[in-house]
Amino acid sequence: MEIFNNSISNKDYKKAVKGQKKFIKKFGDDRNTEYHLGLTDNSVITGPLGVKNIVITDEKNLQLPEKPIIIGNIRMGFGHYRISMAIASAAHSLGYTPLWLDLNSFPQTTCTKIISYQNNLYSMGSRLSQKFSLFNKLFWEPMNYEGFKKLSYNAGDQKNAELMTPIFREIPKDIPLIATHVWPAQAAIHAGMKNVVNAIPDNWPMALHLAEGALHTVQTYNTYFGYRSLHGFVDGKVLNPIPKDQIMYTGHYIDDEMVVNIENDCAKRINRAKNGKAVRFLLTIGGAGAQGEFFEKIIKFLLPYVKENKAAIYVNCGDYQNVWENMKKTIPELNDTNLCKTHFNNWEEECTFANKAIDGNDENSSAGIHAFCNKDIFAAVYITNLLIRAADVLVTKPSELAFYPVPKLFIKRVGGHEMWGAIHSAEIGDGTQECETPEYACSMIKLMLEDSEILESMCNSIIRNKKDGVYDGAYNAVKAAVNMNN
Repeated sequence: MEIFNNSISNKDYKKAVKGQKKFIKKFGDDRNTEYHLGLTDNSVITGPLGVKNIVITDEKNLQLPEKPIIIGNIRMGFGHYRISMAIASAAHSLGYTPLWLDLNSFPQTTCTKIISYQNNLYSMGSRLSQKFSLFNKLFWEPMNYEGFKKLSYNAGDQKNAELMTPIFREIPKDIPLIATHVWPAQAAIHAGMKNVVNAIPDNWPMALHLAEGALHTVQTYNTYFGYRSLHGFVDGKVLNPIPKDQIMYTGHYIDDEMVVNIENDCAKRINRAKNGKAVRFLLTIGGAGAQGEFFEKIIKFLLPYVKENKAAIYVNCGDYQNVWENMKKTIPELNDTNLCKTHFNNWEEECTFANKAIDGNDENSSAGIHAFCNKDIFAAVYITNLLIRAADVLVTKPSELAFYPVPKLFIKRVGGHEMWGAIHSAEIGDGTQECETPEYACSMIKLMLEDSEILESMCNSIIRNKKDGVYDGAYNAVKAAVNMNN
């Protein structure tokens, strides 16, 4: 077995085959099963992004739109869905119909069973890493930082991806497909798809993200050179590089509606800062539900500023209402309905609030605490996209949101690979360095509240970055996918 003309040892290949057999024994092998596909509307993102969901149907009924482009993804946390929405938004703005193919949404398939199993393990690891420092230091950080980097790891994923191909059987092989997780990219290649873009997240090169046969797109020059050379993917060995026609720098994957409104949104932030208006902090809790305690300490610190109308807080709990209920137990003020408003499971009302907050004419959006939660995963993810435009500061771990055009305060990472997202953001001027402790994060918040020039500087950097094409990655990925035949 070879990966980009680099030989995989017999030992590692046998391990990959053994792993595949283990999954077959546990979840079955449906590669000879025939699945019929169809398209349905998505209640949250069909309207704004033109997305159609690919679903399994009883009969063969896949009627494609005139200019389709498939967005291959998986539900694993929120990050890959968020990048998918950015790609879909860009595709829609360019006149294409995005077809949403979530390989983790077909419970009858071996594919979904494998992904769900691995997703549950990863989510558990994320939560444990935040609770137990020894587990994080000895296992979680090394695995995410060095373990996933090794070329041998990719060999195992490639064998497992062979079990994910049946869902592609009815899809015409020349439709452009952009995968926002490597497994859909690998599966599409194994299924014979011809025009596959593998949209790589993060800013730390890892073999985990390789899908030979696809065009690999990256968001930074750091990742471009890391992937092009495959540096460090095998200890102490110089490897054959990725061919130049299989890798491309695009810039950050950002939604069209964010990119086109960068100047207006930043102007509103600067105006609020100069006029002493309440600073709006958006706190996002990821799909794994990790870091709840970290956010609790930040909220407690901000409470006096909220009561003095010097700050407002938006909290998106995603689809984890239990996280919010736990916060209410440790922060009694969150039970005060005069101070804290909840926006739960009412998508129309959530959108109304966000749009008023973006316009900036609603005093309610600049006062108190506003919590958001929705059982619908698409609403849980997309409300953050809307609130980003209304927020002055995004408080988040340095994962996929590290690349978004909004001033950012980074809290402690979940996995060593995320460290490089904060480094990149700080270097291009639109985010802070990583704040490893709540105390450090709160000191940075205090600095932002007392010195408006920090936010003004970040906003000016965002405007400058836009002029340089930094946030054009989603458009460029789409254009690359539809032009691969040429």
